[in-house]
Amino acid sequence: MSAVERVCEFLNKTGTYYLATVEGDQPRVRPFGTALLYEGKLYIQTGKVKDVSKQLAANPKAEICAFDGNTWLRVAGELVNDDRREVKKAMLDAMPSLRAMYSEDDDNTQVLYLKNAKGTFSSFTAAPESVEF
Repeated sequence: MSAVERVCEFLNKTGTYYLATVEGDQPRVRPFGTALLYEGKLYIQTGKVKDVSKQLAANPKAEICAFDGNTWLRVAGELVNDDRREVKKAMLDAMPSLRAMYSEDDDNTQVLYLKNAKGTFSSFTAAPESVEF
């Protein structure tokens, strides 16, 4: 299993992860639940009208943190917007509950992929393990 596959699987297993962005000099953290492996890249989804979208447009550097009860994962990288309809559709098909709020054809749905990502799996019982993708 590749590093990006492993990270995506972990995020989907936890169900909820936390995404940190920056607004000016203030960190901002919020829960997310979208993770999709598409064309070998890890994608997340949000709405363009949300503050998180505006924060990422100003500074694409972000960090994700997730915990499964034993192991936690931190992934730092840049989130890059991908406005293609087919990747939006793939995300919404994978997460059908989002279709109540989003469509691949609206002007709000935003999917972003992680670029230059470095992740670390950690626990209290094993040495940290780093991955890059």
